[in-house]
Amino acid sequence: MNLGGWFDLYLGGTLANYQGMKQRGGSADARKPRLIIGPWSHLNTTGTFPERDFGPFSSTAAAGISNAQIRWFNYWLKGIDNGFEQEKPVKIFVMGINQWREEEDWPLPDAHYHPFYLHSAGRANSLTGNGFLSNKQPKDEVEDIYLYDPRNPVPTVGGATLMPGGQANAGPRDQRSVEQREDVLCYTTGPLQQPVEVTGPVELVLYVSSSAQDTDFTGKLIDVYPDGRAELLTDGILRVRYRESFSHPALMEPGQIYELHIDLAATSNVFLPSHRIRLEITSSNFPRFDRNTNTGGIIATESERDLVQAMNRVHHNSMHPSHLLLQIVERD
Repeated sequence: MNLGGWFDLYLGGTLANYQGMKQRGGSADARKPRLIIGPWSHLNTTGTFPERDFGPFSSTAAAGISNAQIRWFNYWLKGIDNGFEQEKPVKIFVMGINQWREEEDWPLPDAHYHPFYLHSAGRANSLTGNGFLSNKQPKDEVEDIYLYDPRNPVPTVGGATLMPGGQANAGPRDQRSVEQREDVLCYTTGPLQQPVEVTGPVELVLYVSSSAQDTDFTGKLIDVYPDGRAELLTDGILRVRYRESFSHPALMEPGQIYELHIDLAATSNVFLPSHRIRLEITSSNFPRFDRNTNTGGIIATESERDLVQAMNRVHHNSMHPSHLLLQIVERD
């Protein structure tokens, strides 16, 4: 039984464990794993955060998770025929509508990837920029540029963290404070006319270049409320030297364009009518992730005087169609 949360630091491992056990378990019984994902962080399973309350049924207690665990142990360890095996193997909490739902598998068999392409007139910088998302591929558009200075990194605001200070800086926090920065690119859809459910893995495909030999690129998926609140759902980061492999790092050639695939973990959220879908891109999320010094050297041994600024570019045109991949669920 794999138990995790949408804001849990170990969500990716929990989902990988479920899929790996189902595909490669050593026996027929071992290939019958269970998966439960709630609106929780690693240390908070109440469903209530300082800036968001997911409702009266969102906690592990209200959802009957302890009872499900006892029934699972009774079935497998005591041989009690309690009907557990006949139940659907996946139970997830769908944010936005704040409802629990049982599913046949993960990823959901009826969810399909839809690309949301990045667009701008060359200035997606900050919340007031001209970046936007659409389902139309870009044509001839100028790239977006920002300066990443490791001496002034973008601060961590919520998300899947285990930072000192408890849960005050974890979970679905409002991102508008960081979206004021010039080194944060924002791409946003128009107000949605219909609810849009996104349930599944989230991937960001970026075409990038840099003045540095190495740098980082981050992505955040945001649910923007009608009043402007920008609620973080999930995020991820990639150190570009590891774009091909963790075991064989390769530095960048300054100015050359590279294709990156950034894992933004997963989520389950219904973007309600009048809400908007937003993507944030930058090069730091500190202190959740250590700063890239941009030198291409051994970061752990470098000092403050070694830090190098990087002029980073995100390309979105017909040859380099940067896009966000979301698994959309369409049901009657």
